[in-house]
Amino acid sequence: MSTPSKGSGGDDHSPEHRPDDNPPSGAGDPAADTAAGQRFVLHKPGGEPVKTGRNLPVAIASGCALGALVYFSIFPWPQLFTIITSLGVLIGLRELNRAFGGKGMTLAVAPLAVGGVAMQAGAYFGGADWLAGITAATAIACLAWRLRGGAEGFVADASANLFVLVYLPFLLATWMLLIAHPEDGQYRLVVFIVVTISSDIGGYFAGILLGRHKMAPVISPNKTWEGFGGSVVGCAVAGALCVTLLLDGPWWVGVVLGLAVVLAATVGDLIESLFKRDLGVKDMGRFMPGHGGLMDRIDSLLIAGPVVWIVLSLLLP
Repeated sequence: MSTPSKGSGGDDHSPEHRPDDNPPSGAGDPAADTAAGQRFVLHKPGGEPVKTGRNLPVAIASGCALGALVYFSIFPWPQLFTIITSLGVLIGLRELNRAFGGKGMTLAVAPLAVGGVAMQAGAYFGGADWLAGITAATAIACLAWRLRGGAEGFVADASANLFVLVYLPFLLATWMLLIAHPEDGQYRLVVFIVVTISSDIGGYFAGILLGRHKMAPVISPNKTWEGFGGSVVGCAVAGALCVTLLLDGPWWVGVVLGLAVVLAATVGDLIESLFKRDLGVKDMGRFMPGHGGLMDRIDSLLIAGPVVWIVLSLLLP
């Protein structure tokens, strides 16, 4: 589910990470860097070394381990995936609580945790209706929980709680709507994950090898239009292949899905960039070696999940 390619903020390990002004000695020798435990080094077509911004072997190993965990949780018992997303809610909530706490805002951790886990099970077993109902009940519980803190800071705390409720457990629960499809839910989830990480992979390599023109310098200075083009190509190709091979759908549906995903994934990266900049953090945590926190790894997946569900529901009902 994760790749070595992502980092959403301009200061963290974004796909279009540029070389440092003062690279360490040996930066032109990938073997030396790897042997010394430093960052893996790629080279541009002209031979110029490009730093990836992370320990690439460790990042790949972490991503593969998480991907294997997801795969074996949906085959052959897709119900087990509710446990994975529920753990994701709890881990992500812990990271978000720490980040918001640094700005003096208080989250209603207990209602968010209980409601967030219930939303995962509700989405899988009851569908969108149950998800909507549990989300509304959790929102009310969070607002009521904050009443005991008095008027000072109420609006800020209430806004933070509602943001977290929607951003983490609600968007995460749309993955359960995908997998709950009665005919090919497991494969829909696989298509969603593969197409989304293809955006990361395409943007990563196109960005570090070809990136020149800044895409959103104010929000994420390291993102380039060349990297975005790589994401478009990666998503379109992956979408066409996955839809035809796994869902028995027409290739053009896969292309439409890929284009929708690349837009959603890019927006997800930029949202996370602004979010972390506003809260004054570089990484949300250290959950995954070589990747940062869980929230650093699933930002584009969170935004892409409901988009994939909508596209597939409309074009492949």
